[in-house]
Amino acid sequence: MALSVAVIAGTAAASVCYAVGGASAGTVSGSLYRDPSSAVVRWVAANPGDSLAAVIRDKIASQPQARWFANFNPSTVQSEVSGFVGAANAAQQIPVLAVYEITNRDCGGASAGGAPDLNQYQTWVSNFARGLGNQTVLIILETDSLALQTCLSSSELNARNQAISTATRTIKSANPNAKVYLDAGHSTWNSAGETANRLRAAGVQYADGFFSNVSNFNSTSSEANFGRSVISALNAMGLSGKRQVIDTSRNGGASGDWCGDDNTDRRIGTYPTTNTGDSNIDAYLWVKPPGEADGCRYTAGSFQPDLAYSLANGVPNPPTTAPPTTAPPTTAPPTTAPPTTAPPTTPPPTGNGCSASVAVNQWPGGFTASVTVTAGSADINGWTATITLPSGTAITGTWNAQASGTSGTVRFTNMGYNGHVGAGQSTNFGFQGTGTGPASVICAAS
Repeated sequence: MALSVAVIAGTAAASVCYAVGGASAGTVSGSLYRDPSSAVVRWVAANPGDSLAAVIRDKIASQPQARWFANFNPSTVQSEVSGFVGAANAAQQIPVLAVYEITNRDCGGASAGGAPDLNQYQTWVSNFARGLGNQTVLIILETDSLALQTCLSSSELNARNQAISTATRTIKSANPNAKVYLDAGHSTWNSAGETANRLRAAGVQYADGFFSNVSNFNSTSSEANFGRSVISALNAMGLSGKRQVIDTSRNGGASGDWCGDDNTDRRIGTYPTTNTGDSNIDAYLWVKPPGEADGCRYTAGSFQPDLAYSLANGVPNPPTTAPPTTAPPTTAPPTTAPPTTAPPTTPPPTGNGCSASVAVNQWPGGFTASVTVTAGSADINGWTATITLPSGTAITGTWNAQASGTSGTVRFTNMGYNGHVGAGQSTNFGFQGTGTGPASVICAAS
């Protein structure tokens, strides 16, 4: 149950956690990629006046989340992956891809489907892998495929294990920089020892580690403790060096009914980051997109704004030093990686005030722009970024700033939550437009 929740065991009470201190840890470092065509980003762009939009925009749509590849489309999956990964590479950030295509997935539950058979599954995986490029990508390979096996006969289980092992090697062969994680369920499902046995049977020796808590609500501390036990068991088997990633997309609230569609006590947990401060954990990720249904009141995988608002309402805004990276287009982005205009190399001011740089992703007829505002040697408590747009260019959407207009010379001013920027620190805003993106920006502190 990847787009839905595993109905196996009750979840432990979760503690609220929104930011991670300490140095980066694990084997992954860098910024995670925010999908500019996710369901939540498209909803926010299409519903700017909705009473729920501001909370959903600031606390969910602003964050990097996994792109799910769950449709059996062997003829088009390579180009879809290439377009998504290429856009992330152009932004110099790390994409997260959730592969959900195994035959007989979810044991016929709310998220049933997948490849018709395992031979066709391998064809799909091979095409998927050819689109991954050669830079770092994080692959969440087949949620619930190892934790949920009650519907499989012994021969079917052996075949699935072989299929996942082959898929892992196929992905790693296509892109040696791919980080592949296998299914470990969650801390209130199978024991750590049993989980380690299942990981070994499915070829974790070829993978980078395992993921846990996808679509579930267990606290980050519980999942980390579970992960340490799994790693210890794997080490005892001679399978050392494996690491964990944890889905924190909705584990910041109280426990209760398993289904997120029906529970208003859930909250988003730690914002996505590779800066975990834990040598066993490569990343905290939002694998399950907050606001996408489990299949109880709504169709599994469909975006529901009331669910998103319930998860985000009342929690702190994300740190301004971990802002969104690309703009929310109102239409689907191009399927090939847009060229990237390098940001100006203007150094930060040596005294008071601020500087700004703009990075543009341009495609025929449109663009997205990500602007970084950097404070000088003293804190600033407000900023204005002025951009002169080329003739014929119009802004169609803005986030993390307020715009004075849509064409010509446009002034962008801070929102209430990102006006204060510490000395030498940065915050970001962005916008989308038609025409040609700007080449420079001027910043003034309030």
